[in-house]
Amino acid sequence: MINYKDLGLVNTREMFKKAVDGGYAIPAFNFNNMEQLQAIIMAAAETKSPVILQVSKGARQYANQTLLRYMAEGAVEYAKELGWEKPQIVLHLDHGDSFETCKSCIDMGFSSVMIDGSHLPYEENVALTKKVVEYAHQFDVTVEGELGVLAGVEDEVSAEESHYTKPEEVVDFVTKTGCDSLAISIGTSHGAFKFTPEQCTLDPQSGRLVPPPLAFDVLAAIEEQLPGFPIVLHGSSSVPQDEVDTINKYGGALKAAVGIPEEQLRKASQSAVCKINIDSDSRLAMTAAVREVFANKPAEFDPRKYLGPARDNMKKLYIHKIKEVLGSDNKA
Repeated sequence: MINYKDLGLVNTREMFKKAVDGGYAIPAFNFNNMEQLQAIIMAAAETKSPVILQVSKGARQYANQTLLRYMAEGAVEYAKELGWEKPQIVLHLDHGDSFETCKSCIDMGFSSVMIDGSHLPYEENVALTKKVVEYAHQFDVTVEGELGVLAGVEDEVSAEESHYTKPEEVVDFVTKTGCDSLAISIGTSHGAFKFTPEQCTLDPQSGRLVPPPLAFDVLAAIEEQLPGFPIVLHGSSSVPQDEVDTINKYGGALKAAVGIPEEQLRKASQSAVCKINIDSDSRLAMTAAVREVFANKPAEFDPRKYLGPARDNMKKLYIHKIKEVLGSDNKA
């Protein structure tokens, strides 16, 4: 059993309370490798933003759980080296799909876990989430539950249709499970292709697809039922069109990629939404930089020469999200 506090990590409890009270959201950035982790820590240290390092089940299999434990510990020390005296860093399991996966992460030093039982019948979701909460709270690990289903594809998580969270269920769910935060569905979606062209309208000036707006009425109804309770938005990448354009310019095929407009995420972050998940944007920033190097320098084979620019581009993206979208800079 590895206690996350011994790694220098924190859980989300105090972090979320400050975010809800302060009208901003904590960035939850997924990572799979060293360059992504470096970029996240550099951006968070430079902006003094609390940050959540998110690891999906697929990323855990890809990177190895033992390496991840040491990478998280190293991230805290790296942040201190960069001048961040008291780093506010969470290591979080994204979309845990079973009690066993969540338990394994808690035992390996994660400070926060998500148990996603949203695909199950309601009572089964309640029972599974409650079981994870009871185990996690023994070690002061915080737990995120989920109600409602997001469309799209991200690693092992896949759904063709979204189902909005039912506001009338949230109090019962939170009361019965004891979860510390709740992921809801109000129209965000996983992946870089969040919406079909048929769901969007066409901007006549830019020629780009404009996605349907988020269901802020559902969010408001949930806030009314659970005043001050930490709410989480998954599938919240904005799919920056400059990165998509770069990828397509250098041989990519992301013609209909469209994400959540940043102004809508900015509005959400000023509500009880205190954690916003961003994964696809980082993948796009990394891929765009790598493709550009390969196209302009076809003889290049030193990984540092293409992963270095990729890291720099991701850092730039993360700083933009922290300062211009989530408002979490200078909050740690």
